[in-house]
Amino acid sequence: MLTFSEGVLRVRMPDALGRYVARKGSICVDGVSLTVNRIEADVFEAFLIPHTQNVTTLGRLAGGAAVNLEVDLIARYVERLLAEQGR
Repeated sequence: MLTFSEGVLRVRMPDALGRYVARKGSICVDGVSLTVNRIEADVFEAFLIPHTQNVTTLGRLAGGAAVNLEVDLIARYVERLLAEQGR
């Protein structure tokens, strides 16, 4: 699920990705790196400045559109390191 209104992009993320998303952390939406501003359960919000809206596809997305999400690489590394320590 995706909604976009007044510069705020709201995206519902799959449960498996939620643990990697943190407020003020990075996330890529359709290849565009954004800063997460708010998280509510399985939805995160990011602000889009007018320049980003104009030079990427994000400003033209329709409500409900499917998007590709890429979580922060450091979060995945930390998870892997912690798992290795638990052996």
